[in-house]
Amino acid sequence: MNELRAAAQHCLLISNVDDKLSAVRQLNSLWLSEDIALDRLWSAPAVESPGRPERPEMIKASRVPRRGFGTTQGRAIMMHAIAHIEFNAINLALDAVQRFAGMPEEFYSDWLRVAHEEAYHFELIRAHMRHLGADYGDFVAHGGLWEMCEKTAYDVLARMALVPRVLEARGLDVTPGIQEKLIQAGDENAATILDVILRDEIGHVAIGNRWYRHLCRERGLEPVPYFLQLLEKHYPKGLFGPFNIDARERAGFSESELAMLIGEQ
Repeated sequence: MNELRAAAQHCLLISNVDDKLSAVRQLNSLWLSEDIALDRLWSAPAVESPGRPERPEMIKASRVPRRGFGTTQGRAIMMHAIAHIEFNAINLALDAVQRFAGMPEEFYSDWLRVAHEEAYHFELIRAHMRHLGADYGDFVAHGGLWEMCEKTAYDVLARMALVPRVLEARGLDVTPGIQEKLIQAGDENAATILDVILRDEIGHVAIGNRWYRHLCRERGLEPVPYFLQLLEKHYPKGLFGPFNIDARERAGFSESELAMLIGEQ
């Protein structure tokens, strides 16, 4: 592959976990060294589903068992859930690169960097899972993240509004509480790994915020009212706290958006 967006689609469709991670690393290296071209107008063939391994078994989110912190297996199940989120986040970032034509070059560079960092996060989590005696695929998982990817495939603005600004931002909200429970359980290593992930995820949400506002300006839309329209369509019950206001502020949420969130609590 000698074109960035076509190569991103190739990475997206890889099923083997290690092969996907390796391909993302290689693609990022090629892009940084300017050894691969970008065709902003390349038309991506439809991708119905990303490549994923046979395991973990995919079930409905409501059937995924609750994760406890009091046992090694409970913490392994929790870390597996986070690893699955990171694996899906790799695919989400790759999909943004390959799907949406006509965006500025920086858009594709941003989301390739996100895919590369999500792959690093996955490797950190998987290494700790192995320390706990487990591996990715040992427990069940659900496909909620990719479902939102499918629902927003029709419009890059909807994607930027609802994936980084809602789903990934939710990770900013819940991570400190998970870290506190991990520390209480004596797993400070896992909590430290989540420090790295939280730092990077603030940057990923900031990228989503920046491109959401860029697209709103291009289309003559007011960011907050339009975001509320999308929430009413896709999240009619609203967003639920608690919210990590400090992290969201660092990720570029406006004062009016933060005030709106606090008002919903």
